[in-house]
Amino acid sequence: MYVCLCNAVSDKTLREVVRRYQPKSLQQLRQLVPVGNQCGKCIRDARAIMDQEMQNLPLYKEAV
Repeated sequence: MYVCLCNAVSDKTLREVVRRYQPKSLQQLRQLVPVGNQCGKCIRDARAIMDQEMQNLPLYKEAV
């Protein structure tokens, strides 16, 4: 489904970007994907998708 109609960004695209680049904030996500820079109606859904995907990411321990 399209999350951002203005820029034709789908939920699948957002999920893939979050999994790959793991943005720490909505601002970082917006640098990777053009969401929320036209009408702004997609911001809430984009944030919810980012939060969902960040919770589902596996935790890796750093090698010391």
